[in-house]
Amino acid sequence: MPLTTEEYRVGQLYTISKHSHQESEKGEGVEVVKNEPHEDPIHGPGQFTEKRVHLSSKLPSWARAVTPRIFYITEKAWNYYPYTITGEPWCSFLPKFSIYIETKYEDNCGDSENIFCSDKILGDHEVSFLDIAFDEIPERYYRSLEDPRFFSSAKTGRGPLREGWRQHTKPIMCSYKLVSVKFEVWGLQTRVEQFVHKVIRDILLIGHRQAFAWVDEWCDMSLEEVRAFETQMQVATNQKLGSQHP
Repeated sequence: MPLTTEEYRVGQLYTISKHSHQESEKGEGVEVVKNEPHEDPIHGPGQFTEKRVHLSSKLPSWARAVTPRIFYITEKAWNYYPYTITGEPWCSFLPKFSIYIETKYEDNCGDSENIFCSDKILGDHEVSFLDIAFDEIPERYYRSLEDPRFFSSAKTGRGPLREGWRQHTKPIMCSYKLVSVKFEVWGLQTRVEQFVHKVIRDILLIGHRQAFAWVDEWCDMSLEEVRAFETQMQVATNQKLGSQHP
């Protein structure tokens, strides 16, 4: 994205909160159960969140056929910005299903090799480069005002993004993701794992496009102000879902 890692510390929180609120309606979406400070002996101070992702109607027909009518996944995340972990999903009737995502943010155009210094990426894996301006997203999520090819920031003067923007744009930052998906059920494993990877790719593209397109909304916010906005959005979103969690 045409941002700095330091700038995106606020943008990340703003975008996740606003996007979750927009996508939640009629009992489906992202319900926040916990959002509290967390101290890690290695990564230091951070924030822990626990969410329930309600998505019954968003599943493809073949998946809805084998899932309950009311379906959610519990997601836990630890944010030690610029390093974050999302994992430990829990679903009562899918005990062999897991998603684990590590994220690191750096001020470069995506040219860091093995940024996670992990042997986890030396086995069977695929490297994908996501371009927020020119990679396609599902048509139902397209908004012309959120298209980086046309958006121009009034406050920062950045954008629109042209062909080859990753090579000449300053500032620039990259979100590196190490995504592991496992669904150990014979006959469905490959299909489900491929589907989940596709969904995650789409979510990442949409979310990061929005983060840039909304930059004029959040770029003047302090960390304290965006935390207050986050709390406000959580309350409003949980009310949409009929939840009593704060």
